Formats: sequence, structure tokens, C-alpha cells
Amino acid sequence: MNCNRTNIWLVVVAALVAQASAQILTADQVKKLSPTTYYFAGQSASVQTRNTAGVKNSAGKVVLVGLVDTSGYSTAVQEKYQGLLITETKLTFDGATLDPGQYGFGFKDGKFVVMNVASTDLLSVPSQNDDKVQHPVPLKIEKDGDGYRLYAGRKYVVLKAD
Repeated sequence: MNCNRTNIWLVVVAALVAQASAQILTADQVKKLSPTTYYFAGQSASVQTRNTAGVKNSAGKVVLVGLVDTSGYSTAVQEKYQGLLITETKLTFDGATLDPGQYGFGFKDGKFVVMNVASTDLLSVPSQNDDKVQHPVPLKIEKDGDGYRLYAGRKYVVLKAD
């Protein structure tokens, strides 16, 4: 019986340690990991490091999101492409899954759209609007239960990293 109790405690402690190791990255950590330019739709754009955020899951896998300067892109691309999304782990957004890789993203017409580097839409989920945000910023990540809110101003989606 004591062996079973010990095993249960070990499982509980391991789960707590794993949960505690998942974290939102600090500005210094993001700065070290973030690219300075990002290739998308046949061009390279400057990454706005000050508007880049990241998460590390319990397995140590990183998710980076950041805004880019799209001034050199066509109007059609600028309308839906606002930033980069680099993930080392599978992500879910409102039930839609995204495999590890490098993508572009944008918030448009009440949707959060993720595209491959050729600008082809891969997933589109409804975005939410948070009117309670007192000082919206261009981009940030906040913890939300067992996931994270990815904000662009007051618009957001909830993402979960496996």
C-alpha cells in the first residue's frame, strides 16, 4: 500500500513540476530567440522584436509570435499578414490544430488566420474582442487556464501548446 501511495505522490509531483516549467518567455529570452527578419510570400520583412512574445511548454518546446514590417508587401498580403508564428510543438486554436513549423498570421474580419510561407491559408478561427483591456498593446501573450491568449490590441485567440 505504501508503494502505491509513493507512486501517486511521484506522479503528482512530476505533474506539478511539468506544469511549473511551462512559462511565458521574458523579453530577454524572446530577444535571444527571435529572428531579425522573416521570410514570407517571397520577401523578407523586419521583425519587430519589441512586439514579439513567446511561450515555452513543459517539454521545453518554444512558440514565438511577433509582428513584422509588411510595408514592402502588396496590399492584399498586408491586409491579412501581420506577423510570424514559429512553433516547435503542435498548437490548437479553438479546436483547429497546427503542426510544428513556421507560419504567417493575421487578424482580419473577426478571424485569426494562419498561412504557410507561400501565403496560403491553413487555418482560420474566430477571434474574440476583450473590451476590458485598459491599455492594449500591439502584441502580447497572457496565461489563460491551460492555454494562452495571443493578443493583437484587444483582439485575441486562445492557443494551447502540446
